[in-house]
Amino acid sequence: MKSAVETLNPTRVRLTVEVPFEELKDSLDAAYKKINQQVTVKGFRKGKIPARVIDQRFGRGAVLEEAVNDALPKFYTDAVNEAELSVLGQPEVDITELKDGETLNFTAEVDIRPSIEIPDFSGIEVEVDAVEVTDEDVDKAVEELRERFASTAPVERAAEDGDVVTIDLQAKVDGEVLEDGVADGVSYTIGSGELLDGIDDAVKGVEAGGEATFTSELKGGSAAGKEAEVTVKVTQVAKRELPELDDEFAQLASEFDTIEELRADSRKRLENMKQYDQATQAQERVLEKLLELVEVPVPEKLLEDEINTRKHNLEHHQLGQMGLDLAKYLEIQGKSEEEFDAETKEAAVKGIKTQFVLDELVKQEKLNVNQEELTEHLMRRAASSGMSPDQFAQAVVEGGQVPLLVGEVARGKALAVVVEKATVKDTNGEIIDLDDEEDEDTTEASAEETPAESAEEKTEG
Repeated sequence: MKSAVETLNPTRVRLTVEVPFEELKDSLDAAYKKINQQVTVKGFRKGKIPARVIDQRFGRGAVLEEAVNDALPKFYTDAVNEAELSVLGQPEVDITELKDGETLNFTAEVDIRPSIEIPDFSGIEVEVDAVEVTDEDVDKAVEELRERFASTAPVERAAEDGDVVTIDLQAKVDGEVLEDGVADGVSYTIGSGELLDGIDDAVKGVEAGGEATFTSELKGGSAAGKEAEVTVKVTQVAKRELPELDDEFAQLASEFDTIEELRADSRKRLENMKQYDQATQAQERVLEKLLELVEVPVPEKLLEDEINTRKHNLEHHQLGQMGLDLAKYLEIQGKSEEEFDAETKEAAVKGIKTQFVLDELVKQEKLNVNQEELTEHLMRRAASSGMSPDQFAQAVVEGGQVPLLVGEVARGKALAVVVEKATVKDTNGEIIDLDDEEDEDTTEASAEETPAESAEEKTEG
């Protein structure tokens, strides 16, 4: 076999491959064997039909077609390996010549990873938010905890803001009660915004036993997006009662004995969260600066596939779970379809460039991923997906996604190398040493994707 490579552009090549006919022998033998198992000829046992009879009865062309289809992937792979190409996606193959007994010639056009030069990045400087926790921040955190331990007590008066009402609902569209438009015994906190638009104004001022009617656009169900006439009957009004902020509350709501210890712990937790946010912000801004330094051509087909994947995931997974379609989502966001397409393309380009640049850094820095790092990453991904580590690991193995996770970890390590060499200052002008901010107390947030992980692996050839 002989092959040659022609560069069509920085991200696409054409392979020209010439295969002597004798190298097709194994595939021809396999083709005859396969056809032998599929056909019957009178006078011959199944599987024992001579090649000349198959040629006469079914045509030599059918055998050649079967043999070429079997052989092409191997010769293409050999040509790719010989040229040391890093291909992306599937090739467009064209058989240019097939002479029985003489030769097989074909071309294969395919996208490749572009050659990238990583410049010196040690001079990168970024600014991040300072870690500042105020007394007001602590007050808010403690108040939120207090809200979780609130109790309710029925009252004989009209419903007010903050009250918990028990209600029965009935929704009609075009005068007809919806099958899924009836709900009884629903508990609702007035002002929470957790139910239908307009319900707060409808129930305020209504006592137990009273009812009100209002119109609202349904957010889900069989008539999602339609205007409905909703009748709400209040069966109970209850006042929320908050516990006193004292040592007794601290003992009830935490492992601490005093309210001051609880406040100190809340402050520490807020500091840890803000430090994690600061580190994430540093990664994002360092990555943006790095991408500005590197010229990265993006393969057109890869970009098209990435855009389509992002749109599909949004429409059929994220929006589907919320009972929305793309048109309604854009209306809520206040965006035109053109703006959405432009933003999706921009995000896709950034994701592809991020992966290319960090993968090149992995090679340049000779970074490896050990089992401990892979396991830790798997645990984080499992937590963010809502699956147990065992379930997630099984899904990854069965889906052949282990290389994808290894790539994510390696890219994370590559970005860490860049961040380590960058100068990171907060808004107070203080230089931040991110190594000092690693704290196990931030594990709640660490299940989220890092900027390196969010550039998903969609470009393996």
